Amino acid sequence: PVPLPPPSPSGNSLAAEVRDRCARGECLVRCRRRLYDLSAFVRLHPGGERLLRSRAGTDVSAALDGPPHRHSANARRWLEQYYVGELRDEQVAVLNDPMHPPRLWDLVDWRKPLLWQVGYLGEKYDEWVHQPVDRPIRLFHSDFVEALSKTAWYVVFLVWTPVVLYLSWVSYTALAQGNTRLFSSFTTEYSIPVHKYYFPFIFLLGMFLWSLLEYLIHRFVFHMKPPASNYYLITLHFLLHGQHHKSPFDSSRLVFPPVPASLVIAFFYGLLRLLLPEVLGLSIFVGGLCGYVVYDMMHYYLHYGSPKEGTYLYGLKAYHVKHHFEHQKSGFGITTRFWDHPFRTLIPEETFEKED
Repeated sequence: PVPLPPPSPSGNSLAAEVRDRCARGECLVRCRRRLYDLSAFVRLHPGGERLLRSRAGTDVSAALDGPPHRHSANARRWLEQYYVGELRDEQVAVLNDPMHPPRLWDLVDWRKPLLWQVGYLGEKYDEWVHQPVDRPIRLFHSDFVEALSKTAWYVVFLVWTPVVLYLSWVSYTALAQGNTRLFSSFTTEYSIPVHKYYFPFIFLLGMFLWSLLEYLIHRFVFHMKPPASNYYLITLHFLLHGQHHKSPFDSSRLVFPPVPASLVIAFFYGLLRLLLPEVLGLSIFVGGLCGYVVYDMMHYYLHYGSPKEGTYLYGLKAYHVKHHFEHQKSGFGITTRFWDHPFRTLIPEETFEKED
């Protein structure tokens, strides 16, 4: 990065302004003639807070163009949200100049609930929804319904962890009683002895099956491409997942709210009760439910956490950010990249290493 120019005799220098604000803990950078305040984004940067702060007060145009990372068009568009001024005469910056607002392409009225607007975007919806912005989303007119559509990350943990613990105890004690019917036909039932110590393995099987379900739902439901002519399918897509891609750092919409989640969880519980004997089905279900809680917690962390460079979560965070900003048709694994391999949706390693 190129250092900022020295103070100007005029007294209204860019360097003096930036140094003063950086000294107060802000993170200002410039890209050629444009100045940006990244203070609100510094903790969310996929490369880590330290990397971004090390570039405070410098020209980041070379870093955007690479190497080692060539930033995507969405990343550059994202940067424009933090524009605060224009560099003039290579030294003087006019901060918050109303003649140079952020150049963001938008097609909706953000002062109104978005859910009932997006369906009218038609063929423009897919491109619009995959151009992320850093601002909260309101979906519904009703304050009550709107509240049900949002939740803090810790609510998921507080609601579902006691359920996991209780059902784990129920499953374990039921298995400790002895035999359980595993399979049946129209005329015959087959039973094998199931020991209580089998429970951890059945539990882990449930978590493994959840990881597959997580991938399938993310890829085939959340990333369905609704027909441009279908207002209702576009609206449904935005409700299910499009809102998250439009505003990936809306902290109140990163985990599944307990009320709608309970309906989906009840569906899968009923399905397992129909397909499997009660104790076996319950043991697999509770493992899957635990997998879901881990998924929601990890998903929140991948957006708001600051994992240590070189760790598994650091790589997973960068991988997930790539999914949001550039590779929306691949990289569907959240807690793991495992299922991206057999389904051939892995973000190419070469692209992942050279781009950001």
